[in-house]
Amino acid sequence: MSDLSDQWHSLPVRIYYEDTDSQGIVYFANYQRFMERGRTEWLRDHAVSQEVLHRIHGLFFSLVSTSVNYHKPALLDQQVCVRTRLKELRGARIVFAQEVRDTGADGDLLTSAECVAVCIDAASLKARRLPNELKQVLQP
Repeated sequence: MSDLSDQWHSLPVRIYYEDTDSQGIVYFANYQRFMERGRTEWLRDHAVSQEVLHRIHGLFFSLVSTSVNYHKPALLDQQVCVRTRLKELRGARIVFAQEVRDTGADGDLLTSAECVAVCIDAASLKARRLPNELKQVLQP
């Protein structure tokens, strides 16, 4: 299956002390936090506010799976870029490809991931197809 978009959204992130372990290396679970921010900002760039989606439409997105590969460590005070793009949009599912890259000259790939989110009806807590107007806004 081909990816829907080859356009990446970029979110700059500085690595702070609170993000690291005792060796000054980003603790593995914190990459999930960085990528959550990346997906949220990707949605915002497509004029989708998660708060409005919930309040007005009674919907929210829930992450149902992630596959993460750790290539190189990110270090204390390093500047990185969280890159996010749409890979698949079907039914209630949105699949994102994500990367964390060093912002230095080499742009080394630090972490790569595929994250699957599902559109959930807030009242029933069951998966619900994305409304057509939402799909139109999200698709390239």
